[in-house]
Formats: sequence, structure tokens, C-alpha cells
Amino acid sequence: MKKNLDAIDRRILRELQESGRMPIVELASRVNLTKTPCAERVKRLERDGIIQGYRAELDPEPLGAGFSLIVHVTLSQTSDNALDLFNEAVRRIPEIQSCYLLAGHFDYMLRIRTSDIAHYRNVLGERIGKLPGVQQTHSFVVMETVKDDKTLPV
Repeated sequence: MKKNLDAIDRRILRELQESGRMPIVELASRVNLTKTPCAERVKRLERDGIIQGYRAELDPEPLGAGFSLIVHVTLSQTSDNALDLFNEAVRRIPEIQSCYLLAGHFDYMLRIRTSDIAHYRNVLGERIGKLPGVQQTHSFVVMETVKDDKTLPV
């Protein structure tokens, strides 16, 4: 459901995507509002679910998550129940950063971060390979991240 956002709402969203910790006074200045109306708009955007949270961007390397992979998963069946079981189980594996249900030659694409190939082999054998309904997986090592932008055009 698309929300009606005016130009000021969109400017607020662009600014907060760039710097979510920006003080409300600075944000108000950047979008040409006073503090109170700006704060009210931010609260409305949060209440309406357009702003879903604020997070720090972390460098994966010093945190032991510098090894990145894409995994294609084919399930043995794709009934609603089978998909629900798979989805629920995927959410419990912290190394899986993203999971997408796709239409195409395979059923899911996973984005995974581990410390190294040995860690990944363990995750693959002990967790991903044992997910409900998994028939086959294909793993692709990410050699370089060219773009990984989480901002949305507003």
C-alpha cells in the first residue's frame, strides 16, 4: 500500500537514510522546517511504518563475517506449508542475512556471511542442508561487493 508523501516527507526520509542519528534540530534545518513540525512528521512516518527502525552499519570483517556467499536453494516441494516451514527455519540462522523466494530455476536465494570457508561449510552442512524440504543447493562465493546499498529512492 503506497502512502501519500509530500516533498518535505520525502526530504526527511532521504536525510534520515543518509544519517539516522542526525539531531532533530539539524534535520529540521536541512528540510526547512522548525523543530516541532519536523519532529511531528518523523513520529508520523514512524507510526505509519514508513520508518521501520534505525540501525548502525557495521563492518563485517572485524566482526568475523567478512566471507560472503550467495546460495540458490531448490526445495523438493513448494506447497504453502513447505514454504512456511522453510521460511520459519531460515529466520533462526543468524548467518543468513537475506532470504528471497523467487520465481525461476530455483526456489530461494540466500545471502550469507561467515568468517571463512570452513565456517560456511559448517553452516551449509549443519544448518542449510538440514532446512525443511531442501533438495539441492548451489553456492557462489562473492569475490567483491560492488554495490550493497540499503537506501531507497524517495
